Amino acid sequence: MTIKQLSIFLENKTGRINDLTKILAKYGINMHAFSMAETTDFGILRLIVSDVDRAVEVLREENFAVMLTDVVCISCPNVAGSLSEILDHLAQNDIFIEYMYAFADGDKANVVIHPNDIDKCVAELTKCQCNINKL
Repeated sequence: MTIKQLSIFLENKTGRINDLTKILAKYGINMHAFSMAETTDFGILRLIVSDVDRAVEVLREENFAVMLTDVVCISCPNVAGSLSEILDHLAQNDIFIEYMYAFADGDKANVVIHPNDIDKCVAELTKCQCNINKL
């Protein structure tokens, strides 16, 4: 099972991230997870939200460049080595992780991954009984 991730291109200027979060708040759209990467000229905010379609609509209306990407979110115990076991299984099956980000909540960790072959990744995660999360 996959989920939709928003990738939003942001100018590197003071307050731009705040502009985006205010828009999402105005429309009652909750941010479940995010990651920020930056270059000299712009940043890329990768974002998992409560209402993907509405978020895309309102952000585009406000002139943000938004792309959608399928990603997988897995849940694993928040203990040393649990993620390593999952990543070992994926690597042994020739699944390359292009990028990932994670957040922990108590005894559970959630990891958002973007693999090179999403269908094969989901199949392998299902085969090894990994908990795939819908967030």
